[in-house]
Amino acid sequence: MQGGKCLSCYRQFPILLRSTIKMAKELKELTKRADNYSQWYNDLVMKADLAETAPVRGCMIIKPYGYAIWEKMQAVLDKMFKKQGVQNAYFPLLIPKSFFAREAEHVKGFAKESAVVTHYRLKTSDDGKDIIVDPAAKLDEELIIRPTSETMIWHTYKNWIHSWRDLPIMCNQWCNVMRWEMRTRPFLRTSEFLWQEGHTAHATSEEAQAEAQKMLKVYADFVENWMGVPVIQGVKSETERFAGALETYTIEAMMQDGKALQSGTSHFLGQNFAKSFDVTFLNKENKPEYVWATSWGVSTRLMGALIMVHSDDNGLVLPPKLAPIQVVIVPITKNKEQLAAITEKLQPVIDKFEELGISVKYDDADNKRPGFKFADYELKGVPVRLVMGGRDLENNTIEVMRRDTLEKENVSFDGIVERVKNLLDDIQKNVFEKARKYRDAHVYECDNYEEFKERIKDGGFFLCHWDGTAETEAKIKEDTQATIRCVPFAYEQTPGVDMVSGKPAKYRVIIARAY
Repeated sequence: MQGGKCLSCYRQFPILLRSTIKMAKELKELTKRADNYSQWYNDLVMKADLAETAPVRGCMIIKPYGYAIWEKMQAVLDKMFKKQGVQNAYFPLLIPKSFFAREAEHVKGFAKESAVVTHYRLKTSDDGKDIIVDPAAKLDEELIIRPTSETMIWHTYKNWIHSWRDLPIMCNQWCNVMRWEMRTRPFLRTSEFLWQEGHTAHATSEEAQAEAQKMLKVYADFVENWMGVPVIQGVKSETERFAGALETYTIEAMMQDGKALQSGTSHFLGQNFAKSFDVTFLNKENKPEYVWATSWGVSTRLMGALIMVHSDDNGLVLPPKLAPIQVVIVPITKNKEQLAAITEKLQPVIDKFEELGISVKYDDADNKRPGFKFADYELKGVPVRLVMGGRDLENNTIEVMRRDTLEKENVSFDGIVERVKNLLDDIQKNVFEKARKYRDAHVYECDNYEEFKERIKDGGFFLCHWDGTAETEAKIKEDTQATIRCVPFAYEQTPGVDMVSGKPAKYRVIIARAY
């Protein structure tokens, strides 16, 4: 607020004003990123009302404000998928254990994370004081709570696919999955999380590979142009591939601490699952062939990326395209008559915002003081804040604040809708550009292993030659806790020498510590 606008309205209420300031201060008391980045993240998730810890270990409760962001993500992605010819479906949460046994690499990849249902009934204990599992209700076959749905879906596709005329099949489902994680953090890694998983079936290898690569580009488009997060596209090493895939394509984003976050993956599954579940089709020559497959997915992990890439010590910074509230308007008034006059002036502006599809909140509630409201909306990352007081009403002005830079100015009320519309576009571009500049400044070429081991401690993406062996990959991870994130598409690949083994290397890879 400028010129003590709020103070002039509440001089007669010094005690209430001090209380407001105190509340605002408490609301914004976040751990500083520089002091403890991990704690800053946890504080922000909780204080910005995104999520809270659930009573079940490793799980979280996504609160309405956090879920509203996820809903926006979901709506945009769903539209993008359907534009590619993908249809939504739903498959069971529980998967027979025998399904997993059919694909050896797949079960190996998820065995340690699988939650198993063994019984189908509870009963009251003999003393009537407790609820126990009924030992007589043991399942004939254990059921796995889905960690991913390839096995269930390919069992289903066997009944759907008979001829080349049935292909391609392109299905997606929005659902929850369970992976029994030992170390959890809200959104980034939880035992239960929300995601989408696409599963496609094709007549040829070329078609399936093209589909997997195309969906990666869809993800990159969404993450960069909607989330404002720059990514590096590439292909995973054999060690880092999805269990059961022939190729895994990935988008990797850099967080503000220099760590990588895998933000979306797309997999070329070859014929592995088709062979495991005997999914064949009659080709145009009337000969049987195994189907070619892809799968691809993003999850609520994207929420973690959104928080960590843009936010600051004052709270969330949200790209306008995904903000649940894009514009908040706060009136500052002395009495009901002044509030009515300000509301009357602002209502056509509110209506116009809504016509343009800009989400706006007019906060005239009298249960919180303006100082608290300002702190709260700043914490929650609302991109644009408009404030109008009695003096503004007289002068035909309004205060505008943009969340990304915290810049404030008093401007003419005339033309405010167009100004805000342009400002939202500018904020969207600015948050991406800021993140891109930070990322680019922290990508390093490195050919000396001793130097790498020291520098990796401070974060960053390291572009290094790799000899292609799992042994070298394992040593890097053991020595530094860093992993090969991908063989990047965007960098020119030139032969060189592996900095660890001294062996010839065909290409450079991105190496980083990761979440």
